[in-house]
Amino acid sequence: MIKRILKWLAIIVLVVLAIPILAILGTWGYHRSIVTAGPGTLAGAPEPVGRCAQADPFNATGGFPWMSGLNAVAACTPLGMVRLGPDTAPWLDIGRPMNRSGYYYGSNRIIGFSHNRLVGADASEGGAFRVFPTLGSSIEEARRPERYVKFSHARERAFPGYYGVHLQSGIVAEMTATPRAGVHRYRFPEGSDAVMLIDAASALGGGRCENVTATIDPATGELSGSMRTFGSFSGRYGGLNVYFAARVNTSIRSCGTFSGDVYTGGKTDLTGPGLLELHFAQGSTVELRLALSYVSIENARENLAAETGGKNFDVLVLEAQEAWNDIFGRIEVEGGTAEQQRIFYTALMRAFTMPTTFSDVNGEYLGFDQQVHTAEDFTYYTDFSIWDTFRTVHPLYTLIAPERHTDMLRSLEMMVKQGGALPRWPSGAGYTNCMFGSPADLLVSEAYLKGLRDFDAEAVYAAARAVALEGVPEGSRFGGRQGLDAYLQYGYCPADKVHESVACTIDYAWCDGSLALWAEALGKPEDAAVFAQHAQSYKQIWNPQTLFFQARNSDGSFRPELSPLTLTYTDFDHKYTEAYVEGSAMQWRWGSLFDADGLVGLWPSKDKFVSALTDYMDGTRSTIGWWHPGGNYWHGNEPFIHAPYLFNAADRPDLTQHYVRRILETKYSDDYVGLDGNDDGGTLSAWYVFSALGFYPVAGSTRYELGAPLFTRATVQLGGGKRLTIDAPGNSDNTIYAAQTTLNGTALNTTHFSHEAIANGGTLTFTMQETPK
Repeated sequence: MIKRILKWLAIIVLVVLAIPILAILGTWGYHRSIVTAGPGTLAGAPEPVGRCAQADPFNATGGFPWMSGLNAVAACTPLGMVRLGPDTAPWLDIGRPMNRSGYYYGSNRIIGFSHNRLVGADASEGGAFRVFPTLGSSIEEARRPERYVKFSHARERAFPGYYGVHLQSGIVAEMTATPRAGVHRYRFPEGSDAVMLIDAASALGGGRCENVTATIDPATGELSGSMRTFGSFSGRYGGLNVYFAARVNTSIRSCGTFSGDVYTGGKTDLTGPGLLELHFAQGSTVELRLALSYVSIENARENLAAETGGKNFDVLVLEAQEAWNDIFGRIEVEGGTAEQQRIFYTALMRAFTMPTTFSDVNGEYLGFDQQVHTAEDFTYYTDFSIWDTFRTVHPLYTLIAPERHTDMLRSLEMMVKQGGALPRWPSGAGYTNCMFGSPADLLVSEAYLKGLRDFDAEAVYAAARAVALEGVPEGSRFGGRQGLDAYLQYGYCPADKVHESVACTIDYAWCDGSLALWAEALGKPEDAAVFAQHAQSYKQIWNPQTLFFQARNSDGSFRPELSPLTLTYTDFDHKYTEAYVEGSAMQWRWGSLFDADGLVGLWPSKDKFVSALTDYMDGTRSTIGWWHPGGNYWHGNEPFIHAPYLFNAADRPDLTQHYVRRILETKYSDDYVGLDGNDDGGTLSAWYVFSALGFYPVAGSTRYELGAPLFTRATVQLGGGKRLTIDAPGNSDNTIYAAQTTLNGTALNTTHFSHEAIANGGTLTFTMQETPK
């Protein structure tokens, strides 16, 4: 009884706290209308070129904070080290920002412009070396820790590679980026003293910094410094050193430092938290170019010179757009509405925003052993949200960016060799151990099976095998598979021995299924047989009486507690959801995409499977990004986003086509809400890209499930001059069903096809109609 009372008291408190948050958001309809009115205007801003005009960085930066896409409006290049953009003030200046990536669309107060961040992830990292432009008349207020300047979306502009805003102070702030450098341009109003503050110890959210040093050379206009940051992830492995080197393009009239509430004019060095303060002539236009490195200040200088030297701001904006248009040009779509095309190219942009370049122009990077290494002939990447991105993002890279994905595979190889194991959420220079299991097994297995083999596959496989069968090697900081011994002993994760037992069993089985395929391809039949057997372990936790995956004890008994729609987020004492992760029993009921035929076979009949799955899909919330997702289908959480494709296994491809189209139309929007939940490194965005093309990857394999395309034609560049053309003549909003699908003129008589069938290009043709086949 006491627990129940406390539970309801907690709910009441949450509701009370939600009221001011909703007040910030304003009424739902009014706040959405701000964005749908169109982009803001900014005098003197550059114009977007090519497909950059169809991608919207503001998308998925707002909404209910806990349901937000958590994306950023920052200027960046594809998969760049630098993501330079505005950070907005947290609610009541307390705690973390409303959007973990720094910028929340519902705020009208900017606290500065910082250089790095994660995107789409519920974790605060980065926010380094935040710049705050101000006027001489406002300097006292600007020196305060709670500094901010107001702005309006009506005077704000962004497209891939560029962000600009006219601040209430009268200053126009613009920024662009190269892979490793951020470039600021501040236009100060005539007659006003121009001042720039650089926070040498800034961090997003609850992050903190230590070992802060920074210097100014007024004669050359160079600034440099370093600090050790402790964010949501870097704090888990002891912090991460970040270095910068910067230059301004105009004379510094005076400078100083502000530390410990004391301004020291003429002082050019800073030790410990504080501000570098630069003063320029009245009405100046000041360009600041700041490069990052995670190795040294000297490397940051080299990055700065190599990527920005001899180029003005406008040229760098064009180069950033060229990099993005190269990505957009890999999939050219025709037909559909203007809104659908904007959502598509926005999704493609988000899918290529993270992971993060981590090596410098000279190839050096900080490895998982905390030593400096050199990436020979490849770019070393980090910040992989693998537990999410293995599902859609990495299959997309394999399809249209195999050269970049090969670099990622080599990066993961180096993490194995320098850290002892494949990671599941590597960030910066360490294992974060966020989430559970070993999902990199799926990422690497699938890439290898699809032909990406320019990495040390034997070494990486050996590491994956060890974690799956023996445990994490001694000395490695990887978290491994929790409850591995019990999983191997009982053939599933017993609930009385393993926390989150249902979720772990299903995830381990998926990983083991992919390892079975990889082992077979590597010529290891004994391993393949072992992993194939383990891949069936998910069936051991299926309760035929309730028709749910359910907590099962080591003695074989199922625990009686079952509340199908109760979410882990609201089951405060975990009475009903202890065996699940980020969801409900109803949602985990559909977790087995990797063996969809086997899942259907657990049901009394295909008709009952279809009926239950239909109820589940129809139970989804009708509003995108609503404050409470509900216990039925929720498109904002990755473990369940494959569910509509399960109808194919029950011989109902028409229902797959119906629900996929409904999700495309109702769970993605062309505004600041954008998504139905966290994008998690582009995972939801890549789902849109694949589903709009008409097929969907079964991660960890070479299989694609068929859906139906959104556009009349899509031309997909596969690399090496190979091209896949997807034709759907006469396709429209009303023709959502495929009457027939052919590949290179031959009818596909199944609801799936293999990667091998399209690896060399070809033509996939859908004959569309208004009614089911």
